[in-house]
Amino acid sequence: MSPEPSEVDEAPRCIWDLAAELGEGPGWVAREKAVYFVDIKGRAIHRWQVGGKTHSWTTPAEPGFILPRRGGGLICGLRGGLYHFDPTTGHFSLWVPVEADKPHHRINDGFVDTSGRVWFGTMNDDARTVGGALYSLEKDRTLRVHGTGYIVTNGPATSPDARTLYHTDSVVRTLYAFDLSEEGVLSNRRPFIQFPEGEYPDGMAVDEAGDIWIAVFNGWRIERYSPQAEKLSEIHFPCANVTKPAFGGDDLRTLYVTTAGLTPACRAEQPLAGSLFAIDVPTCGLKPTEADCD
Repeated sequence: MSPEPSEVDEAPRCIWDLAAELGEGPGWVAREKAVYFVDIKGRAIHRWQVGGKTHSWTTPAEPGFILPRRGGGLICGLRGGLYHFDPTTGHFSLWVPVEADKPHHRINDGFVDTSGRVWFGTMNDDARTVGGALYSLEKDRTLRVHGTGYIVTNGPATSPDARTLYHTDSVVRTLYAFDLSEEGVLSNRRPFIQFPEGEYPDGMAVDEAGDIWIAVFNGWRIERYSPQAEKLSEIHFPCANVTKPAFGGDDLRTLYVTTAGLTPACRAEQPLAGSLFAIDVPTCGLKPTEADCD
């Protein structure tokens, strides 16, 4: 029998009330003591640094993710391709085109595994049409397609031993698990967790114990599951659309969480919708990895 889920004692605290339309993809960048994240609909990259200093950049198209790169700079997934982004100049340089022949597709959530490989997905703008894909970017900047037929791809993440990859299709409310080889090949896709009607699994993070912390869009919370898919705990938020957590801080025991306030009406009803939150948790996250791309 699965244990009854518990709640984390501390409530999330709002650290940046920026009213993002679709805040997504937080990631800890240790060299800057900063959390980078995106506002997909607002076409922006944001940075929050320890101490409260903030900075924002406008993007030329919808950003799906922003990830640190070994050697400096960041990788940004924009509509039509993967770009190198230099935060000192705000300049974007195209590296690899992605589905540039599909103008109604855009890149969504992304993640870097322990080898430095970048994982990300694509989706249709309407968030209803089947046709999205799951990709990886290899060190030599070649793209590998790992699966198609997704509606809204979200939350790539891996287990601590890098042998399991987790990935969601939010619209079908399913978190999948895959076997992951050292060569970056996926196999044995299977449903890991199915979510109830009206609640959608979004982005996720994995801790050092292998537990999966997943944001529930339209669910007002983050849920934590064991590697055996047992629900362990919940964290409740003052806004419905919780989009993604990321471990950060010097001890990797702070969970930084993005949210979405998709419409003015949503933000009026939920004043903190679209904010960046932080919460201290009793477990340590996995050390973030920087993308290894020449």
